[in-house]
Amino acid sequence: MNAPPRILNSGQPAAINGGGGTVTLVEASTFCLSDPLGDIHSGTSQGLFYRDSRVISRWELRLDGQPAEHLTVLTPEAFKARFILRKPPRAGVADSTVLVVRRRLIGNGLKETVTVHNLGHEDTAMTITMFVDSDFADLFAVKEGRNHGGGAEQNAVDGDLHLTDHAEPGRGLTISATAGAVMLPGTITWQVVVPARGRWDTEILAQPVVSHRRVQMAFGDDEDSPISRLKAWRATATDLTATDPALSDVLQRTESDLGALRIDGSTDGAPAYVAAGAPWFMALFGRDSLLTSWMALPLDSALAVGTLRRLADLQGTKVNPITEEEPGRIMHEMRHGPASGQVLGGTVYYGSVDATPLFVMLLAECWRWGASDQVIRELLPAADAALAWIDEYGDADGDGFVEYRRKTDRGLSNQGWKDSFDSINDASGHLAEPSIALCEVQGYVYAARLARAQLAEHFGDTGTATRLREQAENLKDRFDEAFWVAKNGWYAVALDGQKNQVDSLTSNAAQCLWTGIVSDERAAELIERLADVSMDSGFGLRTLAAGMGAFNPMSYHNGSVWPHDTAIAVAGLLRYRHIAGASELAERLTTGLLDAAIDFGGRLPELFCGFARTEFRSPVPYPTSCSPQAWASAAPLLLVRSFLGLSPCVPHRVLRVTPQLPREWGKVGLTDLRLGSATVSIHAEGATMHVHGLPDDWKLVTE
Repeated sequence: MNAPPRILNSGQPAAINGGGGTVTLVEASTFCLSDPLGDIHSGTSQGLFYRDSRVISRWELRLDGQPAEHLTVLTPEAFKARFILRKPPRAGVADSTVLVVRRRLIGNGLKETVTVHNLGHEDTAMTITMFVDSDFADLFAVKEGRNHGGGAEQNAVDGDLHLTDHAEPGRGLTISATAGAVMLPGTITWQVVVPARGRWDTEILAQPVVSHRRVQMAFGDDEDSPISRLKAWRATATDLTATDPALSDVLQRTESDLGALRIDGSTDGAPAYVAAGAPWFMALFGRDSLLTSWMALPLDSALAVGTLRRLADLQGTKVNPITEEEPGRIMHEMRHGPASGQVLGGTVYYGSVDATPLFVMLLAECWRWGASDQVIRELLPAADAALAWIDEYGDADGDGFVEYRRKTDRGLSNQGWKDSFDSINDASGHLAEPSIALCEVQGYVYAARLARAQLAEHFGDTGTATRLREQAENLKDRFDEAFWVAKNGWYAVALDGQKNQVDSLTSNAAQCLWTGIVSDERAAELIERLADVSMDSGFGLRTLAAGMGAFNPMSYHNGSVWPHDTAIAVAGLLRYRHIAGASELAERLTTGLLDAAIDFGGRLPELFCGFARTEFRSPVPYPTSCSPQAWASAAPLLLVRSFLGLSPCVPHRVLRVTPQLPREWGKVGLTDLRLGSATVSIHAEGATMHVHGLPDDWKLVTE
């Protein structure tokens, strides 16, 4: 009997076991987890997943009954890989003469080409077998490490192998192969003779079936193929370059990963948006998608508009305690798997306290980056509904602060970005009791009101603009009074249900700098605390300071380092660059984070352990970290933007660029940056820069 689902996403993800590390490929709603051989093993968390369902749970290549030996794996893009292998040498022979290359490409399914190279002087004969199976498990079950207990009925018909879900016959997988493959339930087999100095290859296609219909796959140069979609996106995206090879590699990986994480909505006509990340979050997430879109504005501002439109379509309209939907609330996550209704109470879950103000913030930022008045007017009702949620449902007790308490025992107990059950605790390590008002959320609300005021002013609604600015300033004053821990010199991470300060030192306080809710006087003291070695790990900002009661550098949220969190902190510090120590700390955190990225092969993971750099010379991976993960992938873009001091206001025809680039970056370039109808290029080094293509009626601000 299957185990029931846990509370929504409350536990840490299961380790992606199988031995020897994990290779993750991702493309929109499809992702694949395998070992370095390319094999997918039954009984592990590996698999090919399509729309939150595992469609392949076993995919193992055998040569004369034996696994191949690993040489290397190449992943030039997020959605394709080459597994370079060899057939084990015969007993008593030192070297192998058989090279095996598995070329894998995913996108609404899987295409794999297996090539065998015979490097010897004699023809070689062998039996090649692919063992295949599917359990059609829901993503939640796999993520939590639960035994699915399902399986597939397998039938070989007309040269294809058909796998059908026992529980839902309309769901399945069809496998086809070339080169004389023999299909039997559970296996695809080839009897081959590879000539001396010759090669043999076969192509295998694994095509998901949904509602009794095969999903349309596209590979190669087809218009809808992953390669073609990425090329088309790159043709419209800004070209980011750096003379520093390390930064250049990180930016190239960022572009590739964000392109693969885009879900273009071509199947349902929805606007493009960015998924949160692989392996467990290949879906629309309110907070993650909004923050990623914000960070990615210099690369592709259309992604932010698409994300806003998609979230507006799903905005809450009624009260439902099971899904935590409320009028005006922006959703937390959307799922499509077979158990989504059982786990989420529906396909959409709304238990997020911060996505709603972030929505309003991003809308105004899109306006500043060139979204048309038509687009802004289209989305203003959603922004106003979001502000109404903040005032009514977000501040249920009327104390002026937005807080959360889950509606049932199935919801997330913590509904900010640190959403694990033990993430909000005081300096002694005791968990906060709800309702909980997070410090950074008050900053988001402050910025959201100012953002909507700016839009109101633009459209001639001065009354609304004045009212919202007054509300924002009142919140700023009350926030300082309620959250500032005077004896310590930092902001409490939260207020608990009794309005007591939850007084631990956390990275949440650094995010308050990003939104501008902090006065200069407080910022000076806070920056000193953030610069302490208890917060600065040497590879980025810790989520919780060493010395706090719950600190654990191997925890998910209580001492780890999250790249997006550090990038937001850097953006906040550079907002206060006029305060002593702010720029120096921003550069130190950035250098550490980019050094970590190089150690991770140019791709920043979702998080890593918060051990001090003086203790371990390389960052220590967190075992269940997602990679690629959207806001981690986008973090380098926010770093570059922040050090450039890049802040356009397209409606006012103003471009502000105040560079303060780290010396080791060398020259940084943004080519074909689209700002409304204008296309400009910016090249900067240190504190100097050149802007090309700025229209004559624009104003360039450099201080």
